[in-house]
Formats: sequence, structure tokens, C-alpha cells
Amino acid sequence: MEKTITLGCAGFPVPATRYFKEFLFVEIQEVHVVSPGTGTIRRWRREAPEGFDFSVVAPRDIGQEGFRSGKVLESALKSLRDVSKELVASTAVFVAPPDFSSSRANKTMVKEFLGSIKRKFDRIVWEAPSSWDPDDAASLAEDAGAVAARDPLTQGLGEGSVAYYRLPGPAGHKSRYEDPAIERLADLARSAEHDDATYVFTNVDMFADAKRLKKALKLT
Repeated sequence: MEKTITLGCAGFPVPATRYFKEFLFVEIQEVHVVSPGTGTIRRWRREAPEGFDFSVVAPRDIGQEGFRSGKVLESALKSLRDVSKELVASTAVFVAPPDFSSSRANKTMVKEFLGSIKRKFDRIVWEAPSSWDPDDAASLAEDAGAVAARDPLTQGLGEGSVAYYRLPGPAGHKSRYEDPAIERLADLARSAEHDDATYVFTNVDMFADAKRLKKALKLT
């Protein structure tokens, strides 16, 4: 079976019409802060080329509530489902806040939350704070039927048939990846044994960096 490697950016770093000419995937960020308008969502879906895929980052309220059930979480999930449905998005991404500790209580809460929503979305990705052990986060997500996001350059490759990698920049959002890092990423992507792996650049130079990785991997 030929493995699938998908590349894209967090949001549209260039006009969507230009972006659609380069990539077949984007991770929509706007719903993480405020839901984009229905008109905008429908235009993205209408203008996207055949085979284009979306993932959607969940409202931050969910993580800030500690992934605990309640009216805030229910409202945020409804917003996420509405946007995902309009975009025919394959993946919902849930990001934990930086101060979300890896306590036993928090792990239990996340596992219960992910398990409770796994039938609401085609694929669920959960990103733990950088303070967590990435393998612990991956194990927790897998037990709940989800995939744990990780940075392959700092945390190594994950296991499993499906992987979702987020690339925040070597020194934070405002940094860019130098050529050796892109070459290392390409080597990792080629050596990974996943059936389906997604690589999402989230740094300020995401568009240029993603294009360089695309070229290194010789993806069309």
C-alpha cells in the first residue's frame, strides 16, 4: 500500500485562490478564535480544487474549560461541528492550553472527552502541551480513538498508521526553518511507516517552508 503524505499550512498565509494552486490541504484556524462567516466558509469549499481537504481547530474554550462537559463546551462543539459540516472537513483538532498539566485527573478528563466525541468527526487530533511526554500523550489519544499531534523535529516520529504533525517553527511562531531542518523533515517523512501522515506548518513563514518541503519530497 502506497503511503499518503499531506502537506499544508495553518490558515491561509496567502489568498486562498493562490493557496489552492499549491496545496490540497489547509488547517482552518479561525474557528479557534471566532467562527468565520458562513459565506466565507462556503466560498472556500466552492473554490477549493477537487480532492482538497480541510481540518478545523476547535474553539479554545474547550481546552480552557479543561475539556469538562458543560454549556461552554457544548456551545463550542456545536460551532465546530457546524463549520466542519460546511467545509466537509475530515479532521477536528483540539489543542490543550500551555498550562494544562499532565496530572492524572487531567489525563482522565481528556480521555473521557475524546472518547465521547469520536463519533462526531471523521478524525480527531489532540495536541498536548509541550511539557507533556509525547509518547504518553500519544498513548492517551490512541486509547480514546484519536491521534496525538506532535512536532517530529523535536519529539520524533509517532507510531500508528495515521499521524498528524504540527510544525510551530524552530524557535517559536516567528521563526523559519532553515534548509537542514527541511531536509531532515523530508528524511523523516520518507522513513515514516504511516499509511497516512499530515504535516502542518504553523510558523510565520509557513507557506514558503511548506513549499520547500513539498519540493524536497518531490510531491506534485
